[in-house]
Parts: sequence; structure tokens; C-alpha cells
Amino acid sequence: MSARRAPGGSRFLYDSFDAATARIEANERVAEERWAALDFRLSQIDAALERLEKRLWLGVYGVAAFLLAQGAEALIQAATR
Repeated sequence: MSARRAPGGSRFLYDSFDAATARIEANERVAEERWAALDFRLSQIDAALERLEKRLWLGVYGVAAFLLAQGAEALIQAATR
């Protein structure tokens, strides 16, 4: 016996559901969201590294300025003796 299609009604009652296509589409949406989250996190890491680099250069310039000031002070004291 086969089920006869009654006139009228919803086609979803009688048409088959393609689970494989739905699963693939769901996996694609999940992958897109994961890539978006990864891209967001990588941009945050990149911004943090830029801030760290600025701080390191500030420290390097501070040490160089200190050494130059010490050298200038030594020259001035040697010249006054």
C-alpha cells in the first residue's frame, strides 16, 4: 500500500526532508562563525602586540636618553675640572 497524496494541504507533510543538505549548511554556518570569532580574536591580539611594541620602544628610548644624559654630565664635569 502506498500513501496517496491528498489534494491540498502542506507539501512539507509529504515531501522528504534532505537531512544531508541541512547538516552541510549548518556546518558551513558554524565554520563561518568560527572564522569570524578567530578573526576578531586575532585583531585583538594584533592590537595588544602593537601596544606592547610601543611600550618597548618607549623603554629603549628612555634608556638611551638616560645614557646620553649620563655621558653629557660626565663631559661637563670633566670640562670644569
